[in-house]
Amino acid sequence: MDMTTGTKLGYLRVSTGKQDEALQHDALDKAGVLKRNRYTDHGVSGSKVKREGLDALLADAQPGDTITVYKLDRLGRSTAHVASLIADLTEKGIFIESVSDGLNSSTPTGRAMLQMLAIFAEMERSFIQERTVAGLQAAKAQGRVGGRPRSVDSAQARQAQMLRSAGESVPDIAKALGVSIATVYRITKSK
Repeated sequence: MDMTTGTKLGYLRVSTGKQDEALQHDALDKAGVLKRNRYTDHGVSGSKVKREGLDALLADAQPGDTITVYKLDRLGRSTAHVASLIADLTEKGIFIESVSDGLNSSTPTGRAMLQMLAIFAEMERSFIQERTVAGLQAAKAQGRVGGRPRSVDSAQARQAQMLRSAGESVPDIAKALGVSIATVYRITKSK
């Protein structure tokens, strides 16, 4: 089947809560995707196979429909997942259009190009992960430790443990040390 006859459905995804979908909405507007036909995952990594918006979209898509995305990496970061998704949708007669890449799976060439782009997206993600690990190792070699700073030092932890062992309430200990109740529970052991 090489002809789109159904509805244009849009999928938008941003990885963090601080990002917004404005650019993706603009692209879908230009591609002719009605707002009521759009599915969104906000603050969800593309590495997750199960996503509420994507799952709803896939459940609603019918043969002849076209799923339109701003970029292919909005569908997912894993080559295997995106390639499998493209193959499954194509088999069902559902097409994928990547607006910024100018590709559409309604043709054999478009399907091949979409799969190659998925490979490059996964390769880019792997490079980012490798650079992150290398950066953390370099920082560690220089004596810097990554991660969130500790909220209490060892003296405060001992004080919290003594107060808790003496029967003080956790909220009172937290207030005295200027930390959260969860922190007090984490650094103390009930005796």
